[in-house]
Amino acid sequence: MFLIFGFRTRDKIVSQRPRVCEVCGVHATQTLVRRSTRFSLFFIPLFPVKPSTYYLECGNCGTARRADRRAVSRLAA
Repeated sequence: MFLIFGFRTRDKIVSQRPRVCEVCGVHATQTLVRRSTRFSLFFIPLFPVKPSTYYLECGNCGTARRADRRAVSRLAA
């Protein structure tokens, strides 16, 4: 009998808004991404392994940086 298990990390786009990037300084689309890791059994994701993290990705320079709670609540609304 085979037991297939593992972890899968998924990214989900929460919102996209035009803002000034903190890294490159250009007014471009900033994408808020939620990253979550789940335990999978037979390719079925069952439960989260660690809490979700949020990242801001710049549409101009492509830099991804971790978003704090204030930025998440402001951009997700």
